[in-house]
Amino acid sequence: MTTAKIGIIGGSGLYQMEAFTDTHELTIDTPFGSPSDSLIIGTLGGTTVAFLPRHGRNHHLIPSQLPFRANIYAMKQLGVEYIISASAVGSLKEEIKPLDLVIPDQFIDRTNNRVSTFFDDGIVAHIAFGDPVCLNLGNVLADAVTSLQLPNLSLHRGGTYLCIEGPAFSTKAESNLYRSWGASIIGMTNLPEAKLAREAEIAYATLALVTDYDCWHLEHDSVTVEMVINNLHQNAINAQKVIVETVKRLVIHPPKSSAHSALKNSILTPLEKVPEASRAKVALLIDKYKT
Repeated sequence: MTTAKIGIIGGSGLYQMEAFTDTHELTIDTPFGSPSDSLIIGTLGGTTVAFLPRHGRNHHLIPSQLPFRANIYAMKQLGVEYIISASAVGSLKEEIKPLDLVIPDQFIDRTNNRVSTFFDDGIVAHIAFGDPVCLNLGNVLADAVTSLQLPNLSLHRGGTYLCIEGPAFSTKAESNLYRSWGASIIGMTNLPEAKLAREAEIAYATLALVTDYDCWHLEHDSVTVEMVINNLHQNAINAQKVIVETVKRLVIHPPKSSAHSALKNSILTPLEKVPEASRAKVALLIDKYKT
């Protein structure tokens, strides 16, 4: 099977960029079902990269339906060690404007229907998640943005991504509540990805593309799908440039990440006591810790 050390999860615009060459599709089955779509394997920044359209290439999956476990496990099967997640978000702070880029370092979970662990059915693991994204990978992303010196582009390093269930956007009361918590941006997808990537010992970071002010901002219309799509298209060009530059930097200097050993000392169940079927499902994740 094709291997790739770098994975990208995002929207369809990313695998259509000119810099992504020699592409082919790869259909992968996992113990947790099928991913959102076929993975696109190609060359970016001089190296093989795996791209997955999070909602499917026709955007047919709502956030609650996303096969998060299959998506991350498929990346692991390809040998991915770093995941860049490009995502549209709303802003919860005045200074974070539509079309800005944010590299958050924290999450708040407001979802209620998401399975976000590989470990159940007879095997228990508790990963450390105090720092839910790889700070070193986030630094590579931030350095890539800064080095490009793109005009009229503002980068915000750090901040909290609040993850809601969706698919509806927030009410004004909810939006103002989240602002009172100090959250910076709001989205519907990245927290389950971050948890599962950590369990899979893959370094993970978010490149958040701000499309709107959510609905709290009195001088802006309430968020609409049309507004989100228009701003997302404008963001896509800059996001593609950032990802190309980030991939180049990762190839030259792949950063160390504590995520790469996240399961060490995290599996509580003695492996010899795990039901065979459950053990087989997560063999790719746990076999390195056999004693």
